[in-house]
Amino acid sequence: MNYTEISTESLLDWLRTNLTEKRYAHSLGTAECAKDLARKYRLDEEKAYIAGLLHDCAKCFPNDKLISIIDEHLEVEEIEKMNYKTLHAPVSAYVAKNTFGVKDEEILSAIRWHTLGKVHMTDFEKIIFLADKIEERTRENWYAQPIRALLLESDGLNKAILQCYRQTIKSLVDRDLKICPLTIDIYNHYEDKVSK
Repeated sequence: MNYTEISTESLLDWLRTNLTEKRYAHSLGTAECAKDLARKYRLDEEKAYIAGLLHDCAKCFPNDKLISIIDEHLEVEEIEKMNYKTLHAPVSAYVAKNTFGVKDEEILSAIRWHTLGKVHMTDFEKIIFLADKIEERTRENWYAQPIRALLLESDGLNKAILQCYRQTIKSLVDRDLKICPLTIDIYNHYEDKVSK
C-alpha cells in the first residue's frame, strides 16, 4: 500500500535536502527501528517505516516558521509550547499530510505525538515513540539500552514507554527544566499500567 503521494526515493531526497546530516541519519534509524518493532508486534511494517522516516521532517525548520505554521494551521495547547524542542512534532504531522499526501490517521497521530506522547497511545503510536528514542544510528547506547532490554519482557511496550518517561523526567530535573504536566500524567498512567 502507498502511504504517501510521492515515491520513497523522492521522500528521501526531500529529507536529505531539508534535514541536517545527523537528523537525516536519525530519521533513517527511526524508520528501520520502527519497521523492526512493527514486525515484532505484528503491525504494518511499511506503514511504520514511513512514519519513522517522516516523524522529524520539520525538525530543522526555524522556530519562527514552526510557530507560524502552528498559529495559522494547527491547534496546539499553550502548555505544549513550553518547550521549543517539541514544536516540530505537530508541524511534522502537518507537513506529512500537506506536502507528502499522507492520509493515514494513525501515521499522522504517531508523528504528532512522538515527542510528548499521550496517555492512551495505540501500539503503533508506541512503536514510533520508542523507535525515535532507541534507534541505533544516532542514539547513545547508555540511554537506549535499558529501554531496548525491556522490550524483551512481557508487556515490554508499556515497560519501555515507562522507562522513557523515567529517563526524560530525571533528565529534565537534572537540567533544571520545566516538566510539562502532560508528561507527569503519562508517567503516572504507565506506572499504574505496569504495576498492575
